[in-house]
Amino acid sequence: MTPATSPLLRGEVTDLAQRLIRIDTSNPPGRETPAAELLLEYLSAAGAECELAGPDPERLNLVARVPGGDGPSMMLLAHTDVVPAPNANWTVDPFEGVVRDGLLIGRGAVDMKGELAARAVALAEVARAPDPPPGDVVLVAEADEERNVSDVGLSWLVRERQDIRCDFAVNEGGGILLELPGGRRVVTIAIGEKRVTSLRVRMRGHASHASVPSDDNPVAHAANAALRLLDHQAPAQLVPAVAEALVALGAPKDADDEALVSWAAAQHQLLDEMVPAMARLMITPTGLEAGEPANVIPPFADLICDCRALPGQDEADIRSHIAAAIGHNLSYEVEFLEPLAGGTESPTETALFEACRSYVAARLPGAELLPVISTGFTDSHWIREAYGTVAYGFAPVFAMDPIAYEAGAHGADEALAVDDLVEMTEFNLHAIRELARVRV
Repeated sequence: MTPATSPLLRGEVTDLAQRLIRIDTSNPPGRETPAAELLLEYLSAAGAECELAGPDPERLNLVARVPGGDGPSMMLLAHTDVVPAPNANWTVDPFEGVVRDGLLIGRGAVDMKGELAARAVALAEVARAPDPPPGDVVLVAEADEERNVSDVGLSWLVRERQDIRCDFAVNEGGGILLELPGGRRVVTIAIGEKRVTSLRVRMRGHASHASVPSDDNPVAHAANAALRLLDHQAPAQLVPAVAEALVALGAPKDADDEALVSWAAAQHQLLDEMVPAMARLMITPTGLEAGEPANVIPPFADLICDCRALPGQDEADIRSHIAAAIGHNLSYEVEFLEPLAGGTESPTETALFEACRSYVAARLPGAELLPVISTGFTDSHWIREAYGTVAYGFAPVFAMDPIAYEAGAHGADEALAVDDLVEMTEFNLHAIRELARVRV
């Protein structure tokens, strides 16, 4: 399933993706500026207006623009940082950018220097065209997406740079082809994401000498609380757009959210993992801290948790979930370690959604778009919240096995099929062309 494209474009996007991977932007510490500088050099040569922006000289963002008319503006969004890549279990150097058996292998191939290269090459094609686009096309290559604790990436840009606002945007989080029972095929498109925060659940107990074991040991309470949180399942809730999409795909029409989740989870291995996670409030214990010498039973122990709430849920919902899980026989306090962020969504009745639909229809006749809520946090949230931008996660992966593709992100031998790298480039160009038909 190879996209029709010129050999020159295929070589260009492969080369750029390899060069980006070879710049180690592991976060922490980040140091994304060299990647932004590479893109600035490449896109300036193609004729785009480029600048570096940000509060930290070592962690600058790239903003590249091809000015257009008064038609709808389009943002191509991608981050330059990657998660660290310990060498264990890699068969190649994580930052070598090797192409082997049709796969681009390296840290960031999936998340998300491959997509970044595809978006940059699409912008270069627009910049090299003899006529300007009907509306501005802007590439934002932002820093610090993986952690977002330094306020140097998109959270900073949307606050300081109102001029980068666009009507539409494409980002990471969707585009995966799933083969379902009965020959049905769907392609995911992320229309929103869950809300994210982290928590400290402080368990109280009785401090004493460890040589005299106590039934009121806060470390034991914290371990017990962790098991209870892992065992406690929040009720399923599907946002309307996702529930409607599942029904359209053949789910029971009069089913409640629990039945829809069960039906969808049974349709594909990836959906078995994805749908329950995107339909429930999830609180996952990730750490235990006490800080006392080994011979002391501490007065308290802290259970650190990752929290992913549904759009519309707030701190009160999270506290209620914890109370229902832990019960009333343990003494504890809940502290939010960071603000509850995210939870934004974009509607599906838009020109960009139709552009995604028409691309899928042309490439995969009979396949349908499946709107999903991203179980993680993406930078799409910042532009939806600040600008009201319609933003979707969509980068088509049609050639590579979806299980292998998803497993590669943050894992060893992270890999993206070169055919899919080209597919992503073609999609970006298609979306820009389709939006040219729209008038705002």
